[in-house]
Amino acid sequence: MTIKLIAIGKTDNKQLLSLITDYQNRLGFYIKFSLEIIPDIKNSKNLSEDLQKQKEGELILKKLSNTDTLILLDENGKQHDSVGFSDYLQKHMNSGIKQLVFVIGGPYGFSDEIYAKSKGKISLSKMTFSHQMIRLFFIEQLYRGFTILRNEPYHHR
Repeated sequence: MTIKLIAIGKTDNKQLLSLITDYQNRLGFYIKFSLEIIPDIKNSKNLSEDLQKQKEGELILKKLSNTDTLILLDENGKQHDSVGFSDYLQKHMNSGIKQLVFVIGGPYGFSDEIYAKSKGKISLSKMTFSHQMIRLFFIEQLYRGFTILRNEPYHHR
């Protein structure tokens, strides 16, 4: 199985980029992982929230194949602790899927088409974080999940 994270908009904070790259490199010891950035929609200030979600949704759909399992990072999704998330990853690996795709949407969430195509939703917290920080938090949790599955000392129980 491979894991892909799709996110809307670039990360311009150099410290966050450095940390994201560090955890991406660490993940490479466990699984094939990729991060794909979809550029921000141009002139989005002139668009309604629904139209912006629609345009972002079209761009997300172009990044998916028919066999991908799509999971949305959504504030209304299911919350896991780190051990529970590692179990969640293991279940997906055991299911035989080829690619697990997580998506961080734009500022207004996802279009109806993206919700319809998704196979689940995960929330990292009841708090709201910037889209740039969520990338780091999520990639770190992926790394933590794999260290838990391998009984490595990164995560303390």
